[in-house]
Amino acid sequence: MLKAHSQLFEHLTLATDLLLIAACWVGAYAVRFALFASPAGIPPFGDYALQLVPILLVWGIAFKAFDLYRPHRLASHVAEWIDVAKASTLGVLVLVAIMTFAFRGYDYSRLAILTFWASSIVVVSFWRATFRELLRFARRRGYNQRFAVVVGGGEPAAEVLRVLRRRPDVGVQVLGLLSDKAEVPASDVRWLGGLDEVRAVLDRHPVDIVIIALPHAEYARLGAVLAGIGDDPVAIHLVPDVFGLASLRGGIEEFAGIPFVHLRESPLYGWNLVLKRAFDLVLGALALGLAAPVMLAIVVALKLTSPGPVLYRQERMGLDGRRFRMLKFRTMRVDAERETGPVWARPDDPRRTGLGAFLRRSSLDELPQLLNVLRGEMSLVGPRPERPSFVEEFRRRVPGYMLRHKVKAGITGLAQINGWRGNTSIEKRIEYDLLYIEHWSLAFDLKILLQTLWLGFVNRNAY
Repeated sequence: MLKAHSQLFEHLTLATDLLLIAACWVGAYAVRFALFASPAGIPPFGDYALQLVPILLVWGIAFKAFDLYRPHRLASHVAEWIDVAKASTLGVLVLVAIMTFAFRGYDYSRLAILTFWASSIVVVSFWRATFRELLRFARRRGYNQRFAVVVGGGEPAAEVLRVLRRRPDVGVQVLGLLSDKAEVPASDVRWLGGLDEVRAVLDRHPVDIVIIALPHAEYARLGAVLAGIGDDPVAIHLVPDVFGLASLRGGIEEFAGIPFVHLRESPLYGWNLVLKRAFDLVLGALALGLAAPVMLAIVVALKLTSPGPVLYRQERMGLDGRRFRMLKFRTMRVDAERETGPVWARPDDPRRTGLGAFLRRSSLDELPQLLNVLRGEMSLVGPRPERPSFVEEFRRRVPGYMLRHKVKAGITGLAQINGWRGNTSIEKRIEYDLLYIEHWSLAFDLKILLQTLWLGFVNRNAY
C-alpha cells in the first residue's frame, strides 16, 4: 500500500513537472515575440509547438536520471534545486542538438531558448518547494507519516532521535530503539529490545524505515543487523559514528558515487575564501585610511620619546602553521628579551616604555597589523597568532590547539571580545577559537568587528 502511495506521488509529480516545462516553453515563445518584437515578424506557433514532444521526452528522462523522484524526507531541499538546475541545463543542451540536426529547416530564437531554460529552473524549483511546504504542513499534523526504528546507541542514536524530534515536518515517527542497553536517550522513545531482535521487531511492527546508528565500537555487528533485516522491504539508512572523530566542521560529500566523510575541514575554501579576502581588503583599507592620522601621531611620539625603531616585527604562526612577521608599534625597550628570552608580558612590566604602556593598554600598538591584513598574512577577524615557541608549549598541553590554524590569524576574534586575551586561560581561548571556526560566516565576522568597536580597545588583560 505504501509503495503504491509513493508511486502515485511520483507519477503526479512527474506529470506536474512536465506540464510546467511545457508551459515554460509556451511562455518563452510568448515573452520573446510579445515583449521583444522581431524585425522578421512573429514565427508561427506551430513551429515551436513541434518541439513540445522532444522537450517532454528529454526532460522526463533528465529528471529521472537526476533521481528527482525519490523520497526526500531526509534529504536536502537545496540539493534538489541544484539537481533541477542540472537536469534543465542538460535538457536544453540536448534540445539545441535536436534542433540543429533534426529541425534544420526551422529557425528558433536563441533568446526564447535562454528564457525557457531560466524559467524552467525557477518555475519547477518553486513548485517543488511549494509542494514540499504543503507536505511538511500535513506531516506536522500527523498525515503522510512513515514509521521508523533506530538501531544502535550512544551519541549517533541520541543525535538521530534529537533531530527527528525537532523536525516533525519530515513525517518520520520513531516506534522505538533497538539497543543492547535498555536505556533510551529520550523519555518519549520506547526500548524495543537488543540488536539481535531486529527481525522480531520488524515482524511485530509496521516499520517503513530502519535507521542504523551504531557506535563506532559496535561496527562489527553491522553485518548481523543487516542479516536480521534480510530482504524485508524497508528503507535502510546508515548514520556513521563521526561524532567522536570529527574535530572541525565535519561533513559528508559524495564524489563519483563514493561517500567521503570529512572529519576535519576548514570553512574557508572556494567562494568563502574569496569573500573573506574581499571583506578583509575592503574593510582593512578603509580602517587603515581612517587610522592613518592616529598612526602618524604615534610614529612621531615614539620617535620623540624612545630611541630605536618605530615598528616591532615579531615572528608569529598563522594559517596552516606558516610563520610570518607580525607588525606592532614598539612598546618596549630594544633589548627587552635579551636576558629572559620569549616571555609573557606582565602587569607593570619594567621593559615597557612610558608611551608603550599606554599603547598596550589601549591596543593602539596593534594598528600596524592592518598592513599584515592587506598583505594577506592576517585577517581582520580570527584567532590571535602566537609566537612559535609558545605554540609548541600549548600544543603539548592543550588537545586540538593546532586546529586554530585552519584559518588566518586575526587582529581581533571571538575569544578577545569575550575577555580571553593576554596571559589568560589558553583552554578557554581555544574553546572560543574553535567555536568561531565552526560557525564562521561573513555576518559573524562583522558582528565580532562591531563588538570590538563597541567594547572599545582598552582591556584589563592588555599590559
